[in-house]
Amino acid sequence: MDARSLTDLIRFDEERGRTELLTETANLWSQVICLQDSQGVGPMRDDLAEGFLLVLAGEVAIQAGKSRARLGQWATTTVAAGEDLTIRNASAEPSVVLLVLSPPPGTGAAPAAGSD
Repeated sequence: MDARSLTDLIRFDEERGRTELLTETANLWSQVICLQDSQGVGPMRDDLAEGFLLVLAGEVAIQAGKSRARLGQWATTTVAAGEDLTIRNASAEPSVVLLVLSPPPGTGAAPAAGSD
């Protein structure tokens, strides 16, 4: 078992959205995404992995494929395999998102987990 505290991963970058790997196993992958101001990450995509998002703090605008949603703290959503995913901070306050993929990225098309 690998126990970690999420608070150790919550840090913000003035220039761009920040992502930090939380866990990676043969079957599961997760990262913490920290956004402030109008920062965002994506689009990112994996043709085989399904995603689960949990907003830990703040409010974000999500675009998954052609669907859009605005999610506040504790809200969740899923992302189907093969859909482009973009996440953007949607409030004056910083946002923190947990993104979980299964199977881990790289088993399908490479995820373009970048920020703009």
